[in-house]
Order: sequence, then C-alpha cells, then structure tokens
Amino acid sequence: MKKIAIVGAGPTGIYTLFSLLKKKTPHSVTVYEQANEAGVGMPYSDEENSRMMLANIASIEIPPLFLTYIDWLRNQSTAHLARYGVQKSELHVRQFLPRILLGEYFRDQFLTLVRQARDCGFEVNVRESCQVTDLEATSAGIQVWAEKSPGPEQYDFAVIATGHVWPDDEDATRSFFPSPWSGLMEAKIPACRVGIMGTSLSGLDAAMAVVIQHGEFVEAENDRIAFRLDEASEALKIVLMSRSGILPEADFYCPIPYEPLTTVTEKAVNAEIDAGSDGLLDRIFRLMVQELTQADPQWSHTIGLASLNVDSFHDAYFAARHQHDPFSWAESNLDEVERNKRDKRTVPWRYTILRMHEVVEEIVPFLHEQDRARFNAGLARVFIDNYAAIPSQSVRRLLALRQAGIISILALGAEYEMDVQDNLTVISAQDHRNEFDVFIDARGQKPLKIKDLPFPTLRHQLETTGDEIPDVGDDYTLLEPECVRGRIAFGALPWLMHDQPFVQGLTVCADIAEAIASAIEQPASRSRRKLPFIEL
Repeated sequence: MKKIAIVGAGPTGIYTLFSLLKKKTPHSVTVYEQANEAGVGMPYSDEENSRMMLANIASIEIPPLFLTYIDWLRNQSTAHLARYGVQKSELHVRQFLPRILLGEYFRDQFLTLVRQARDCGFEVNVRESCQVTDLEATSAGIQVWAEKSPGPEQYDFAVIATGHVWPDDEDATRSFFPSPWSGLMEAKIPACRVGIMGTSLSGLDAAMAVVIQHGEFVEAENDRIAFRLDEASEALKIVLMSRSGILPEADFYCPIPYEPLTTVTEKAVNAEIDAGSDGLLDRIFRLMVQELTQADPQWSHTIGLASLNVDSFHDAYFAARHQHDPFSWAESNLDEVERNKRDKRTVPWRYTILRMHEVVEEIVPFLHEQDRARFNAGLARVFIDNYAAIPSQSVRRLLALRQAGIISILALGAEYEMDVQDNLTVISAQDHRNEFDVFIDARGQKPLKIKDLPFPTLRHQLETTGDEIPDVGDDYTLLEPECVRGRIAFGALPWLMHDQPFVQGLTVCADIAEAIASAIEQPASRSRRKLPFIEL
C-alpha cells in the first residue's frame, strides 16, 4: 500500500481521507493533528471559539460526509442541543449554528471515517497532540518529523492541510491581541475602551467574546434581542473600525445548489483567458455587466451599470451604504433579508454576484501585475462583501449592542497609523487620535509566502526555486523543485490565496481534498501560472 501522511485533521484533512476512501484503493495513512482531538479544526474548536460564535455556513451548503449536518443534528438529544441555545424542533437546513457544534459534527464524522477506512482495508494511524515540525523530500520519499518521535518517518506522499495560521498566543498581551484566535477566548477583558480592527464576522465575533463577559443577550419584541449590561461594566465601550466603516450585510436567501450563469460561464471565462492577459480584466467585466443587466435590469439601471468600468463599479456598489449610518443600514437590510427568507424571494443582483465570484476568480493567475492590483482594489472587495454576508443573528446582536450604547463604528479612511504600546493602542486617522485600553486585530487571514512555512527543511527546498510563492499544480501538488514534484500536496489555505483570493469555506476544502485524492491515484500535469507576490 502507498504510505501517506496527512498533516492536519481539520476540514481539508478530513475531506482528503474521505475522498481517498471513496476511491476504494486501500492506503496506509497517518493523520497528524497538533490539537488534542483530531477531526475538529481550528475554526470549530471549543478552545478557539465561544458558544456565541456562529458558523457562517448552513447545513444545506456543507459537503456531507456519512451524514448531512442536518441529519446529524436531528440525531442529537434535545438537551444536548439546548446547551448551545438550539431548539431541536426548530432545526432547518438554512440555519446558522454555533461553530463549536459544527466541530462536534466533524469530530463524530472523522471517527466514523477512521472506522470505515479500517473496515475497507486501509491502515489508519491517528496521532493527536502531535505537531509536525519538519518535512523533507528525498530520493526515497518524504520524511516527516513530529514532536515526541525519535526520528523522521518516511512516506510516499504527504498532504499539508494545516489550515489557517494565526499568531501564537505568546504574541498576545493583556492589552493587545494580534488575532481573535490568539488567546482572546481565555483572556479576562475588563470593562474598558476596546478597539477591534475589522468589521467582518471575525470582528463581530471578537466583540461577542468581550461583551459576554460583561452581560447577557435576552429575547426582546419582534424577533429581536437586547443586551443587558452588568452594573459593574458600565465603562465598557467597543469600537469596530475599518477603512470604509461599512458593516457586512445579512446572509440572503437564494436557490442552492446554484443555478447556472448565462454569460459569465466557465467556457466563456476560459476563452477570454486563452485570448491573452492584455485587457483580460476589462473583458471579463464586460461579461459581468451583461450577466447583471440580464438578471436584474432595474438594479443595473439604478447604479448606472452601463456607464461603469471595472474601476468605478466598486464605488457604485457601495455608494448607498456610504450614504447611510451603518447601523441604520444594518437594521433595514436585516428586515429586508428576513422578509425575503420568509417569502423565499431571491434578489437577482445579489445572487448573480454570488455565483460569479468563483468563476471570475479563475482569471487571477493570468492578470498582469497592474490589473491584479486593480482587481484587488475593486472587484475582489465587491465579491468578498457579497459572499461574506453574515448570519442574521449576528446582526441582531450587533444592533442590540448598539441599542445598549456599547458599540460604535469608526471609518478610518485610506490612511491611518497604529501604535501598539505596552498598555495602550493608539489609532491615528483623519487628524483624530483614538486610544484603546485593549485592542484586537480581527482583519482575518493574510496570504503567506514560502518564508513563512513552519517546516524549515521543506522551506529551504522550496526557496531554492527563487520564488516567493509555492508553485502548486491544478491537483494542489507542489511542482518545483523537482525533488518535491508530485509527492507533496499543498492544501494549506494561506499559501493558496495569492492566485485564489476567495479560497475559503468548507466547499473549497472539499474540492481541494478531492483534487488531492485524485493526485495520489494519478498525478496531473498542468501547472498554475506562478505569480509575483502582492501584499493585499
């Protein structure tokens, strides 16, 4: 049997083993997981998340393993679900539930997967609380070093599925957290002035981790909630900030699986790619205009779509939100999306942009550097705003905090300075100085370079190519240098973001895993185009 190492037992690692099992060729597989329990994954671990934090994906969208998520939920006891504030009688496939509960599902399915694989002739060894410290490609195979092991073990193939990379807890102080997953969950945050950089779901989650220490959410009228602040915590003030000061919109109703696009199809996009990089971005935008105009002529007329170009579309898209108070907009948008959900009504332009983002992403590796910068500054932000819509419950909580006078929004503008001091963080923007006793950087995952790899020998081998970014094939195997070619699959998301800026979510993890499993059976040959690294 082929001997395979899977480094990381989060969603990508789980779906990789599941995809191998479906191919029915037994292998000897060792799964390495640095956490105490394999099969959970950092985004869904009870060590990294509070019960207030909601998964931004519903059962209907989660690629199933042996059971769909909704079926697994229905098999749980009423009492167990109630501990998470979930009513069993109200479960439905479009519901957003606590991340920790989703982690339980993956853990259960992983254990089932291991049993099933062994029953089908696989040799499966799971090493928990075991961090891989190095990898090396040799003429005889891939050597893997792990903590508490006397020496390296040799494999025919290795899968790097290490997931997101956040600063270590040791990088956090009592007053500064470099990410919401760098010690914040265990920290005692006093009632003080708290700054949070980022207004996406990660920023809201960070706010929830703080406020739940100082009060509680309670049911209110008209399907809304209120926040009851503890008397001793009246000094608590939270400021969410970003360059734009815009809040994400609430998740909207749409048909799933997605309906096919008419103009921005995979065939059409590939034809434009084959036509060459010169003018590629502008040609793709013209296709987008056709798709949007056909799908929603009224909205297209309202924003003047016919007169826009790839650079001006961003401003037109966000114009209405810039003209309104962000909390007023959030309340109006929440009413709209909840009404649409009840009526099962789809807003055509929103749904069209949602379906386009994965197809348009294919052009990114082929863009000239200047057009890549234009894409990042415009279309990428529109797509991210659209697909990163947040659960309605998160909006309700945000509005409750606003009503309680606890939270506010700060638009920093294009230029700002951040000065992290011993017990204070100062944000200077637009001639204003803002001081925070506690500060949390919640801007999300940043793309990483080869120099950031935590495996020193493999890092050195990849650095011999002279590239800053790993050269990854369509099947996610490393292509250069020759010693690693076709023998290491690179499914670690932060290093894939340079030419897949929207690489995120469980559906992507499952797609990557399927490609990796196919590579183990029969390696592919076509490579992705290597890109210069561009800071986002």
